[in-house]
Amino acid sequence: MSAHAEAAHHEHHGPPAAHQSSRVDARVLGMFLFIASEAMLFGSFFTAYFFVRVVNPGAPTEWPPEPYHFPVFVAGVNTAILVTSSFTMHWALQSIKRGQRTAFLAGMILTFVMGFAFLLTQVVEYLNVGFNTGDGAFASVFFGLTGLHGAHVAVGLTLLGIVIVRGFRGHYSPEHHHGVELPGIYWHFVDVMWIVVYSAVYLI
Repeated sequence: MSAHAEAAHHEHHGPPAAHQSSRVDARVLGMFLFIASEAMLFGSFFTAYFFVRVVNPGAPTEWPPEPYHFPVFVAGVNTAILVTSSFTMHWALQSIKRGQRTAFLAGMILTFVMGFAFLLTQVVEYLNVGFNTGDGAFASVFFGLTGLHGAHVAVGLTLLGIVIVRGFRGHYSPEHHHGVELPGIYWHFVDVMWIVVYSAVYLI
């Protein structure tokens, strides 16, 4: 063994470095796997929701069952708000990749404000919808499904808040932006899932 190889052998301690794909960052892959598990969680709630719809005596023409009514217009406006927040999140990520810190912070703040507006509007809807979780299986699955999504929005807002605080402290750069990208992926998932929830609950 040469002196160089022997020196390298003595300098290395512990197991060899784990193999990583050159195409997908391990942190991004981990987020995608987490989102896959969350999608399965939502799938179980959708299963319960559609089961209640199928066994409803008036299904499928009478939905929601009398005397319940959905605020479809308000939910539609809320959907537009959340979808727009995906565009501002994408703008923020692309801005920090280009080193445009002011645009990055503006995009993050706009995303947070729209996400908070969505959650606040959903709370107001709950207070004025005219029924609660104890009013039969229909009400239970409605609050269960929309509430599950609302909880994910709250988690997303927490992540966005952390990104904003760290952003003002100068923690991100074009070379180090995974702390923005990962919450962004999660936020896009929350937005897409709401489109599915809105379509299934309020429109179909």
